[in-house]
Amino acid sequence: MSIENISQAKVADGWHKQYSHHSATLNCNMRFAIFLPPNASKENPVPVLYWLSGLTCTDENFMQKANAFKAAAEQGIAIVAPDTSPRGENVPNDESYDMGQGAGFYLNATQTPWSDHYQMYDYIVTELPALVEAYFPVTAIKSISGHSMGGHGALTIGIKNSDSYRSISAFSPISNPMQCPWGQKAFSQYLGSDIESWKQYDASELMKEHSIELPILVDQGEADNFLVEQLKPEQLIEAAKVNNTDLEVRMQPGYDHSYFFISTFISDHIEFHAAYLNK
Repeated sequence: MSIENISQAKVADGWHKQYSHHSATLNCNMRFAIFLPPNASKENPVPVLYWLSGLTCTDENFMQKANAFKAAAEQGIAIVAPDTSPRGENVPNDESYDMGQGAGFYLNATQTPWSDHYQMYDYIVTELPALVEAYFPVTAIKSISGHSMGGHGALTIGIKNSDSYRSISAFSPISNPMQCPWGQKAFSQYLGSDIESWKQYDASELMKEHSIELPILVDQGEADNFLVEQLKPEQLIEAAKVNNTDLEVRMQPGYDHSYFFISTFISDHIEFHAAYLNK
């Protein structure tokens, strides 16, 4: 494994850095960003919060707009933000914003032409953490968070790999993708017509099937224009009751789907994760 530094900037007495690398999992070059707090060193490795972004986003959206660095620096937590899909001239794409490049949905595609590259689940769960832990002063202790499509990814990955994470959080997650247009479109193309196979990437379905010991925090804006048709937090709330999952859903009056919403509450999420990462 090798990585190339693209850019870096000092912020909150720590460092924000962008890197590129060749991903064997995704069969293309990928980019990710990392924030290292000022206390991170070889002698003092720090835990990591993985952030998964939403449709059309890259690593830059969260790092530039979320206003997360000060809180992460105070808590001594690194943040890693990957891209949202494989990219490149040879990577299959779609003209619509909610399929193809920028819309990987954090799953392992099984259908052509997507399956050769769109293995974002394995990339997030296995390849990227191994790379980060090999090159940076971080521990294997980690939590996961995300927004919208990335909130869906954080929930499903955290639930299915609960022994690998300390906590899960999400902003405006696609809570029941099997029952919304974004999820149905993506799943039918990436996974095919076997609807039973879709359940492995649906947080509401997974919560019904798994007893989850990890704490989960979700923030959802009540003025989110995707709330009713796409996000469906009520399905997540009902699913959590089946196995008494430790889920807190906070409905926030007046807030929409944007990074204005995320930047308002990101410090709460970092403090939430820090309570478990720094135990």
